[in-house]
Amino acid sequence: MIIDSHVNLHAHQFDDDRDAVIARARGAGVQMMVEISDKLSTFEATHGLAMAHEDIWCTVGAHPHEAKDHVDLTADRLVELAVRPRVVGIGECGLDFHYDLSPRDVQAAVFRTHIHAARRTGLPLVVHTREADDVMAGILAEEQADGPFRFLMHCYTSGPELAEKAAELGAWFSVSGIATFKAANEVREIVAGMPPERIIVETDCPYLAPMPHRGRRNEPAWVVHVLDKLAEIRGWSRDEAEARTTDAFFALFDRIPRPEGA
Repeated sequence: MIIDSHVNLHAHQFDDDRDAVIARARGAGVQMMVEISDKLSTFEATHGLAMAHEDIWCTVGAHPHEAKDHVDLTADRLVELAVRPRVVGIGECGLDFHYDLSPRDVQAAVFRTHIHAARRTGLPLVVHTREADDVMAGILAEEQADGPFRFLMHCYTSGPELAEKAAELGAWFSVSGIATFKAANEVREIVAGMPPERIIVETDCPYLAPMPHRGRRNEPAWVVHVLDKLAEIRGWSRDEAEARTTDAFFALFDRIPRPEGA
């Protein structure tokens, strides 16, 4: 299967042609998408997309940029929302010290709330991390010591040390269009060393369009370019890349029934 593990189809960039974007994805062979929650105020739109389409599932959570508006968020609230049908993950959540749109201590506290919800529900945690390698590594290690949880390092572009630590802790990794950028040699080097049984692909649309579409609004149909680049980096055939990422996806998002023959 071709699966886009991280889409933001509720974003305003798709307001004029959302149905056409979904149709183009299907036409390109994308058979499944995971619609990602970035804040609770838009969760109904996120969940609505999953409920309206048999090939779309969703998560629940708050991006670190939005942490300042989720100071009172509790694990109980996330758990409550996570029992809804077609919710298959917790997040996107984590740390972003590049933009610092929320105070760092607030980001960390809200991130830990998501971890607690992931542990309680057994759902995978979708982790965003940028320029916060040491703090992220510390939180992941501390929380795993308190009790195991599964997690995905989404759109991984951080350093090799964090990648190694996360892999030791059992992380999955998703590869995005950044891996296709000409200057992204370090990203490709890290992709080459990721655990082969725990790699999946994503677009993070409408952001980070892969080559040859860089600079345009991204969409899930273009995840095929990411899959091709992953195959090139790892020395896999296209069929092998598709099979490996499919296996890894269903091992992580195990609330999603695997279609017969996939």
